[in-house]
Amino acid sequence: MTTIIQAPLVRARNLRKSFGPVEVLRGVDLEVDAGQVCCIIGPSGSGKSTLLRCINHLEKLDAGQIYVNGELIGYRRVANKLVERSEREVARQRAGIGMVFQQFNLFPHMTVLANVMEAPRRVRKDPPDEVRERALHLLDRVGLPDKANAYPAQLSGGQQQRVAIARALAMRPLLMLFDEPTSALDPELVGEVLETMRTLADDGMTMIVVTHEIGFAKEVGDVLAFVDQGVIVERGVPDEVLANPTSERTRAFLSKVL
Repeated sequence: MTTIIQAPLVRARNLRKSFGPVEVLRGVDLEVDAGQVCCIIGPSGSGKSTLLRCINHLEKLDAGQIYVNGELIGYRRVANKLVERSEREVARQRAGIGMVFQQFNLFPHMTVLANVMEAPRRVRKDPPDEVRERALHLLDRVGLPDKANAYPAQLSGGQQQRVAIARALAMRPLLMLFDEPTSALDPELVGEVLETMRTLADDGMTMIVVTHEIGFAKEVGDVLAFVDQGVIVERGVPDEVLANPTSERTRAFLSKVL
């Protein structure tokens, strides 16, 4: 059955999130259309990762609403009030939102193929033969067709991260979230992961990418958002934001990273 895609695919309104006395998100608004790549940059501690974790309800919002393909994430409306969804409902929603973290989080006792197959089998209950065929296809797609029977410890960091991407794609998500996916890698391994992400972008995957890789954001991103102190200070076409930032705070940040 074909999924009907609504526009925008991601719509976030007035997101607020605190950890104790520290307000990490202070009224964030964000929209991402289907097929777009939205890159998020900013200093450490600015709220970038928290924003991603709120999109798939790994963190619960204090205020605001997030819709993915028209569906309210984490909550449902009952008599004009928002009620938190059950764990089963949240798990169903997360199944459509792939996430790749800084750390690879692969199961060390499972082969690469088993890692990629695990979630579709257990969560979606898809037929094993179909899951295996899809997993092999995805390993080929991320450039690791010969590593199906290897274990994570036998792979480089870049290879493990590409397996993590294949694992997220195995759930056939509408949206992919990347939380600084290259930050834990040695410099010579960064390129292979970014190339995999470029391929996904070329294939039309909707992506929100928190990254320090400014070159990738410029080359692949459709939208660039600069986040600082829990707010989106500036957003726009990457070339324009990077070449002619309108905010003094953006200019100061870019002067240190470009």
